[in-house]
Amino acid sequence: MAKSDWEIPANLRPEPDDYRFDLARALRSVVGVRANVPHDAFTASALGTERIGNGTVIRDDGLVLTIGYLITEAEMVWLIGADGAAVPGHALAYDQATGFGLVQALGRLNLPALEFGDSDRLGLGEAVILAAGGGPDRAIEAKVIGRQEFAGYWEYVLGEAIYTAPAHPFWSGSALIGTDGRLLGVGSLILQQGDGRGRRHDMNMIVPIGLLPPILDDLLTIGRVNAPPRPWLGAYVMDSDEGLTVGGLANGSPAERAGLRPGDRIVAFEEEEVGDLATLWRRLWASGPAGTPVKLLLAREGSEIPLRVATADRTRFLRSPRLH
Repeated sequence: MAKSDWEIPANLRPEPDDYRFDLARALRSVVGVRANVPHDAFTASALGTERIGNGTVIRDDGLVLTIGYLITEAEMVWLIGADGAAVPGHALAYDQATGFGLVQALGRLNLPALEFGDSDRLGLGEAVILAAGGGPDRAIEAKVIGRQEFAGYWEYVLGEAIYTAPAHPFWSGSALIGTDGRLLGVGSLILQQGDGRGRRHDMNMIVPIGLLPPILDDLLTIGRVNAPPRPWLGAYVMDSDEGLTVGGLANGSPAERAGLRPGDRIVAFEEEEVGDLATLWRRLWASGPAGTPVKLLLAREGSEIPLRVATADRTRFLRSPRLH
């Protein structure tokens, strides 16, 4: 993406004089991330083969933190500084539980590393900066408008995500920076919320940086968290007014092979009713190691149907990163 393609309106950008840290230096730590994924990769149909986002330099040796879906199954990764200089990178790790991804630069970035802040202490109403790669005109001043659980349809739960507004238009892998100039989180999503008057408000969902230190050594040494893989269904489940409804299925996934269909409503898991996504996913992960069969009760076309699914390890469906 060329430098001139977009920028944050001037009245929404952070002003250097308003901060006690070197804002320009901190923003230099945020880089663009471009990843190319083979057309036959498992995630290609859902996430695309050309992925563009952001990352943050977190070590002087060129280690970059991003959001993992940008680099999943990536064959080639490029890291791009604010001056447009590009350095190849290696997709080092992706943690399915937190959503964090790591890229190791394979050349000299010559960029400062951003220190971690204390995301646990970040409170409602606090001022923050959400920055994409490209310099000051791609950073936006925002405030924390929420600290609450987030459950995603792709079998994902965060116990306490950070929500900020106004929303950044180029949020993927963006850096959440506190008023002390330290990294507080990584941008994951843009969400919409109605106000009851027909108006829509956009916000960003951020993965807190406090989740990274406990798993960082594992990600650096073995490319994953040193724990048994979670059981996985491969069902995209939506939390709607009708209940937990299957919106789609990953190709070749355990759920698809077992006969789950789009439109099915999941009523119970192991004979216990489930009414929200977070409960469904947590019960799934507590059912045993990957490969454990689980029992679902479905509502389909006016009938209740029991279905047994042999879960799997999601990572076995993914291509391993190649070192260039």
